[in-house]
Amino acid sequence: KKKTVSFSSMPNDRKINSTAACISLMLEGCELKKVRSNSRMYSRFFVLDADMRSVRWEPSKKDSEKAKIEIKSVKEVRVGKKTPVLRSNGLSDQFPDECAFSIIYGDNYESLDLVASSADVVSAWVMGLRYLVSYGKHSPEAPETGHPSLRTSWISSVFDLADLDKSGHIPVSRAVQLIKALNPGMKTSTIELKFKELQKASERPGGEVACDLFVEAYCELCTRPEIFFLLVQFSSNKEYLGVKDLLMFLEVEQGMEGVTEEKCLEIVGKYEPSKEGREKGYLAIDGFTRYLLSADCSIFDPQHRKVCQDMAQPLSHYYISSAHSACLLEDNFWGRSDISGYISALGLGCRSIELVLWDGPEGEPVVYTSPSAASCVPFRAVVGLIDQHAFTASAYPLILCLVVRCSAPQQRLAAQCLRKTLGDKLYLEPPNPVASYLPSPEQLKGRILIKGKKLPPSCEDSEGEVSDEEEGWELARRLGQEDREAPEGSGPRRVRLSRELSELVSLCQAVPFQDFESSRRGQRYWEMCSFSEVEAGRFANECPAELVSYNKRFLSRVYPSPMRIDASNMNPQDFWKCGCQMVAMNYQTPGLMMDLNAGWFRQNGACGYVLRPAIMREEVSYFSANAKDSLPGVPAQLLHLKVISGQNLPKPKGSGAKGEVVEPYVCAEIHGIPADCAEHRTKTALQSGDNPIFDESLEFQINLPELAVLRFVVLDDDYIGDEFIAQYTIPFECLQPGYRHVPLQSLAGEPLPHATLFVHVAITDRRGGGKGHRRGLAGRRGRRVREYTSTKATGIKAIDEVFRTATQPLREATDLRENVQNALVSFKELCGLTPAANMKQCILTVSTWLLHSDSTPSVTLNLAEQYPPMEAQGPIPDLLRKVLTAYETMIQTSRTLIESADVVYGKLIQAQQAGMDFHKELHRIETKEGLRGRKLQKALESFAWNITVLKGQADLLKHAKAEALDNLWQIHNAGQSCGIGRNGSASPELSRLRTPLEPIPE
Repeated sequence: KKKTVSFSSMPNDRKINSTAACISLMLEGCELKKVRSNSRMYSRFFVLDADMRSVRWEPSKKDSEKAKIEIKSVKEVRVGKKTPVLRSNGLSDQFPDECAFSIIYGDNYESLDLVASSADVVSAWVMGLRYLVSYGKHSPEAPETGHPSLRTSWISSVFDLADLDKSGHIPVSRAVQLIKALNPGMKTSTIELKFKELQKASERPGGEVACDLFVEAYCELCTRPEIFFLLVQFSSNKEYLGVKDLLMFLEVEQGMEGVTEEKCLEIVGKYEPSKEGREKGYLAIDGFTRYLLSADCSIFDPQHRKVCQDMAQPLSHYYISSAHSACLLEDNFWGRSDISGYISALGLGCRSIELVLWDGPEGEPVVYTSPSAASCVPFRAVVGLIDQHAFTASAYPLILCLVVRCSAPQQRLAAQCLRKTLGDKLYLEPPNPVASYLPSPEQLKGRILIKGKKLPPSCEDSEGEVSDEEEGWELARRLGQEDREAPEGSGPRRVRLSRELSELVSLCQAVPFQDFESSRRGQRYWEMCSFSEVEAGRFANECPAELVSYNKRFLSRVYPSPMRIDASNMNPQDFWKCGCQMVAMNYQTPGLMMDLNAGWFRQNGACGYVLRPAIMREEVSYFSANAKDSLPGVPAQLLHLKVISGQNLPKPKGSGAKGEVVEPYVCAEIHGIPADCAEHRTKTALQSGDNPIFDESLEFQINLPELAVLRFVVLDDDYIGDEFIAQYTIPFECLQPGYRHVPLQSLAGEPLPHATLFVHVAITDRRGGGKGHRRGLAGRRGRRVREYTSTKATGIKAIDEVFRTATQPLREATDLRENVQNALVSFKELCGLTPAANMKQCILTVSTWLLHSDSTPSVTLNLAEQYPPMEAQGPIPDLLRKVLTAYETMIQTSRTLIESADVVYGKLIQAQQAGMDFHKELHRIETKEGLRGRKLQKALESFAWNITVLKGQADLLKHAKAEALDNLWQIHNAGQSCGIGRNGSASPELSRLRTPLEPIPE
């Protein structure tokens, strides 16, 4: 009778928690689809022989001795569509990647390509086969026989400690507490149900449990199959990771560099729960799970937990974390003023706070956003609070945005209060008239800057009139508090300003915005403008390049539309993409927009300052915020994201009616420039309880990585409306590759204890670096027309001649890079790996095939040479011959790149510098050539484009050379560690060449 394998009889019951469980399923057999080379699929019943030496299938036209594969002939087991047959066009859409696997076997490296009904079935077969293959010619015993495993001994010792009177039994309640203590996120009801189930099955009901039952309950509840599967993949004995296994996992899969055996022993000592494991240097499934869940294995790159960016650039080159109406805890209109909002915002690293000053009833100014607020806060109290908390979360400058709505006498009191309370922290030095840019955050450390209006130099009185800002008046208008004396149509509203308050303003003098041309000609670097959300949005859509250019020298602040009386937030990305530094957020309002803001400012030690992308800072650069494709000279990247599983997901708030059932799915969103904004979702995990398995791969193209943010959202699939469960937001630049847990947060951004997503992250350079290509049905892979980035004509003969000299070097640079990229992808595919794999994984894969051969290794790497050749010893099968050819192509293209890059790079930089020599003379040349209006605009745009392209392509080439050298280093390193290398150690010259590259000066 044919049977199909199911992972469990009950939805919450995970039976696949050991190799034994996998092998028992294989012995039972199940139906799989066999894929032929003509892309046809046939259902067959596959089963493992009782002696565990062969896998057979039926029905078959072959006799029973031929319709089988001997375990000892298996070279490799691949998961996913990793062979030419499974990758063929005819099949690509018929089944998901995670339901396919292939067995590579025999001296000719043939492949048996199979498709299962679910990813669970694939996991069971792959895990079981890998276990059997690793034991080679030795006849494996049934895994559960023989001596108790490291894990069983440890769990038994935990039981013995809890068995106080040594009766061999402990109360169920104590057993439940024990398992909960070992697995804090697990629900008590889940553990109690498991004990009832096991007691019933073994016919041992009662209030106590024996050791064997406790061990069984623990293994069934606390083994995560997806982590067990990972352990089996890297373990040389399939039960635990030795020090060498762990080192291999950290280097190859997690992308860690310079890992030593001492570091691995440190990890084992920290996370392995069993004493025996710690002594012998073994990391079993529980220790491995603990390590993967720990902060040491976080998805967030630990380098970004501290200030890691250059803080010596002008202030205008940074995004600055800014708050709007920070004192409010509720909405704008009916809000109540409360002092704790300031503490909260400053604690989150906010570096710009808005204070609206009104006349207070006691003759002293007060702060609140509307005269209707139930209570007001004395200005003196707010300043005291700021003095106390200004630099607790960040040492970098704090900007106080003063919006003055009080009378001149109360302004004087406010100025005296600021001077007296803040003392030396106040920055009062006048701007340096010969400088062109603002000082840096580093120079202004520990200082508080006042942003506000300033009296004109011509005014010598103790107070005078200045134009007022619109911000803050809308609410007053609603409440009938506006100054009725302002005549209609009399131009900008004027207000009285006291000299004392005016003198506190130095580097952030508020001025009204007229237009970009006026600013370019007349605005001084210490003057800044505030834009309403509507006005800034119009500029971002209609003239994004001009707004980006404006923000290179001047600070700009964007405040929410006064129509947002519910204190909702605007999307900060809409303005960051145009370089606006200060986008004022309502910190008290949780949701997507605040998640983006909080996630974004986490990337530089949460200090409230983030350096803007280089393309937005360079004096001459072409950047269109609304670009729909890759940018000139910025390497586009591919994010390969596999969402594997969820752990301890809470129920959505207010969903009591649904009972215990949560049916979650995960949405992964990219927020950034319009070309990058995208969203993909997993399928819904039905009846999955708190720990769903998704096992789904998603892919995103990122054109401007420096401005991209990845947001995970977990939602409950409901026919009435999907409910929010959890989220986590992380800047793209902070992602760590490999297997990682995502620490989920609530809607308000608070951590949800023990709630995580388990994911795999890989980032690769996109092939081509030009426009994305479509593959024609008949077109062969790799035969696409290569697209070259070129310079644009400015219409000025002398300048165009200079840029024309770069045409050939630009083509050469693209060819050098693309030839290596194409050769790399072909080599990886022949190794059965994805383009996201690294070179170490490729060499290890080839060595695994060779080590599973009966003969001695038939292929070796000659490590004595800088470009190590892969040499065949005697005749080799067809697949290995293809792999050798692809490897040789990759080595040759890499060599050409490494040896030619510097010359081509020099030509590109020479052309770029010759172009830059014209920059200072540009306006004189334009006038001489008679360029005006649209022609002038186009000439300037083309000039900026050319400079950006030349610098960008030079950068890309330098980066490609560094990667090629790194690949050679990985080949040497992997060749030594896996036993197929001969003649030598990793070349010291390569190690020296792997030092980080200096960026090209701006």
